Amino acid sequence: MSTDVVDLGEKFDLFREHWSPKLVARLNDYEVKLVKVQGEFVWHSHEETDELFLVIEGTLTIQLRDRDVTLEPGQLFVVPRGVEHCPRADVEVKALLLEPAGVVNTGNAGGELTARVEPI
Repeated sequence: MSTDVVDLGEKFDLFREHWSPKLVARLNDYEVKLVKVQGEFVWHSHEETDELFLVIEGTLTIQLRDRDVTLEPGQLFVVPRGVEHCPRADVEVKALLLEPAGVVNTGNAGGELTARVEPI
């Protein structure tokens, strides 16, 4: 990875697809990823790690089994390890994810929305 400044706006302009995180930086054993989301994802959990969502643009709802968490731009939420969740966005959302390297976006659910993370 580069040691240059990362311009999030420029990086978001480089891709269009939803639910396909893009690697923009590494921090120790963590990956900083950008993702565009729209619609509903799959219910899943990550048994080994927490997952941080930071909304850059739009409104993201993270559905939990006992409540919904709604995030606006500049807000973040950490889904604790092992907690089942399902992100949802009625209109396109741009978000930053921070999680350990190698975390699969669909967690324990797998399926057709499982993405291969590529650097941009």
